[in-house]
Amino acid sequence: MDNDDVWLVVPLYNEASVIGDVVRTTRHTFRKIVCVDDGSHDGSAEEAARAGAVVVRHPFNLGQGAALQTGLTYALSDPEMRYAVTFDADGQHQVGDVLAMLARIRRGDVRVVFGSRFLDDRTQATGLKKLVLRTAVAYTNLTTGTRLSDAHNGLRVLHRSVAERLDITQNRMAHASEIVAQIGRMQFDGQQVAYAEEPVHILYTDYSRTKGQSLWNSVNILAELIWR
Repeated sequence: MDNDDVWLVVPLYNEASVIGDVVRTTRHTFRKIVCVDDGSHDGSAEEAARAGAVVVRHPFNLGQGAALQTGLTYALSDPEMRYAVTFDADGQHQVGDVLAMLARIRRGDVRVVFGSRFLDDRTQATGLKKLVLRTAVAYTNLTTGTRLSDAHNGLRVLHRSVAERLDITQNRMAHASEIVAQIGRMQFDGQQVAYAEEPVHILYTDYSRTKGQSLWNSVNILAELIWR
């Protein structure tokens, strides 16, 4: 398989009804998937393992930031891993977008590729939600020294050298801004780490909205950013 240097890192919390399909579909392209079961109590871990993912378990719920850190640590234990992809468990991310992001990072001039739902018109979000998310982006750009169009998109591709340096301590919503802030401060050979954005399609479904993609969740992201 051409992507044996890639690990998908999937935070997993109470997604038993969808995670099996997500893993099975994704494994047609990516053989190496680690799902970090963050204290689920609905059989999510069993469904993910049955579909072919490696499953690492937290004994109780620690939050998405902690799950990502655990997954990255696991992926780094594979000496063949060159790229880590952070990927959501609820079916809203698209394999085709990951392939485009990997093609971008494999060119060798950047070490991080962020997915952005605002670089094309495929993602259907309400105007109010877009306003809240763009406000969060403006705040993140102001406080981290980065220039992104979508700082709270969970789809990212990280070069191994970047994954090795990340130390995610914010377990809840603020982990996304913490990742951006750490990358913004990261330097290689005396230069700020190079990054790029690629357009991605975030597929909002009735299910994903019930799992945290509501307008209220976007407001919570903004509130937690300001509080932090």
